[in-house]
Amino acid sequence: MPTPAALAEAAADRVVASARNAIRRRGRCVLALSGGSIPRLVYPLLAAPPRVGAVDWSRVEFFWGDERAVPPNHPDSNYGLARRLLLDQLPGVRPDAVHRMPADAPDRDVAARRHEAELGRATGVRPGTSGRPRFDLIWLGMGPDGHTASLFPGASALDERRRWVVPATAPRTVAVRERMSITLPVINAARQVLFVVAGADKAAAVRSVRAGSRDLPAGRVHARSTLWLLDATAADKAARV
Repeated sequence: MPTPAALAEAAADRVVASARNAIRRRGRCVLALSGGSIPRLVYPLLAAPPRVGAVDWSRVEFFWGDERAVPPNHPDSNYGLARRLLLDQLPGVRPDAVHRMPADAPDRDVAARRHEAELGRATGVRPGTSGRPRFDLIWLGMGPDGHTASLFPGASALDERRRWVVPATAPRTVAVRERMSITLPVINAARQVLFVVAGADKAAAVRSVRAGSRDLPAGRVHARSTLWLLDATAADKAARV
């Protein structure tokens, strides 16, 4: 995509197409929203014509791929951003279909297990079994270090095989270190994963992951359908790195 604006348009169109397809096939869409900066561009597009009228939003279950350990009204809250720019603007969203990730809970491990149970109820899969919840779409970003959701290089969460949601900790250079994140087994069980990535600082990681390297967390994502949307700086520089 030539610009971040064009990237946002393409991402919004993909979310709409995935939601419509899921609703047509299964009567609803189970969607995980992304964190990061790109949603600030995408959410207003989803909440405005023509896209806002293209989806029956009452049939969408909203989750998040990760969350920071901050209150929902905090500027760094992924939920808070989505609430302000998207959820409060969409017609028909059911309150019980908005599943905030409680990363600000005093005991994040207990809260993560409760969120697993909530995810299980929404998808009809029992936590602790061999089954996996199946999102129709998991929208992800990627950091310059190749992290995705809040799965950072070297984190023990990358080796998780049974848990669906876990506490996570970002590197010391990150402002809000304490997090909560879905895990790779959940990401890889999704019907579709959408990576939306912008910026020249992501180019080296993009090239590594798209070349098949599993050294970075994003390189361990291998859902049945994995689509990358890149802006020009991430794509062009990746080709030359």
